[in-house]
Parts: sequence; C-alpha cells; structure tokens
Amino acid sequence: MILEIRTYRLHPGTREEFLRAMTEEAIPLLAKAGIDVVAAGPSLYAEDGDEEAFLMRAFDSLEQLQEQEDAFYSSAAWLEGPREAIVTPIVQYHSIAVETAAAVVDGLRRPW
Repeated sequence: MILEIRTYRLHPGTREEFLRAMTEEAIPLLAKAGIDVVAAGPSLYAEDGDEEAFLMRAFDSLEQLQEQEDAFYSSAAWLEGPREAIVTPIVQYHSIAVETAAAVVDGLRRPW
C-alpha cells in the first residue's frame, strides 16, 4: 500500500478556513472520486511560526495515485467546487509517498 503524506504551509490567519474547506468540501469530493483519505488536520508543529496542515491518502500503487489525482484535479467537481478555497491559502505544499502495510494506514485512519 502507498501512503501519501502532503503538508501545507499556509498564509497567516487562513488555517481555520482552509481546514473547514478541506474537511467539509474537499474530503467528501475526494471520497466520492474513490480516493482514500486517511487523515487530515492541523500540524501540531509550526515550523518558523507558520500555519501548517496535513493530508494523508492511501493508494494501492503509485500508478493508482497518479491516475486518481489526474482525474480528480481535472474534474469539474474540483475546479468548480472548493478548489479556490483550498488553493488560495497555500504558500507551498510538499508530498511524499511511502510504501507501508495496510495495518499502518488503518492505525493512522481518522473517522470523518
């Protein structure tokens, strides 16, 4: 299983609205598109005092990750939906993907 961990550095004062848009709008759309969202939320650590957040998603393979991301981020549901509320607060983001066991992913999973 592939676990993608994405971190977001946000403009000051935007984290609360970013997380609201992510949890109430973007995550339901991701789930509807078949993307397995494992966890998301605020970072407990603020590097250089910046507001930060994270998103974790699980995939069966790197190919599935790429295919599902391409389909989702080009969809009308995303482009005409919460895209602006999600993208505008982001100063930068970084993603890593690691191979791990399903049990590890399940241990990280948060209820929505």
